[in-house]
Amino acid sequence: MNNHYHHLVFGAASAARQQRDGGWTAYGRHTERPDDGAEPLDTREKAIIRGIDQFHIASTTESGWPYIQYRSGPKGFLQVLDDQTLGFADFKGNSQYVTASNLDNDDRVALFIADYPNRQRIKLFGRARTVEAADDPDLLNRLRKIGSIEVAARCERSVIIAVEAFDWNCTRSIIPRFDKQYLADLSAVYQRKAEEREKVILAEIADLKAQLARQSES
Repeated sequence: MNNHYHHLVFGAASAARQQRDGGWTAYGRHTERPDDGAEPLDTREKAIIRGIDQFHIASTTESGWPYIQYRSGPKGFLQVLDDQTLGFADFKGNSQYVTASNLDNDDRVALFIADYPNRQRIKLFGRARTVEAADDPDLLNRLRKIGSIEVAARCERSVIIAVEAFDWNCTRSIIPRFDKQYLADLSAVYQRKAEEREKVILAEIADLKAQLARQSES
């Protein structure tokens, strides 16, 4: 198990509380050995990232306060560029530029990514940088394209995140939510299964009728 996440999150205060109230064996004890360094994304992490259409990103203001911003877009708009790099096109917003300016001052970010239908979530830490459209238009054009779809919204810059560490959370408290596309896809699956089952039943009925016909003739 890579312990970089534990070194980033758990300090002396959390270690003391875990040892006092519980949790040290499961979590804090991983900080007793040297830091393994940045953790690459595996198949499971890449799958949840590619499947989301929304996430929250936290950065730090110049006054030292945490700032959380909600981001959404077409499914897959948060793109996996390689095993340790994510990127997304920064859509034009309300012109406050809080997250963008925070990254100019402190590149550390935390992402909260949730798959609500499947009740899964992951916390991800990274170092982010912005790349203005004029400085690398090819990069922005790449991030605007999601498969065969191209984002129509105005995009001002690219945001590139070097992944440091991540941790999967307990699913217990996640309330499932389903969008129209998910329900449509699910309905299509059940419809296909029902049609397949109907074919089997009709074949069985036809076979039984044939058997009855042969018995009547004999």
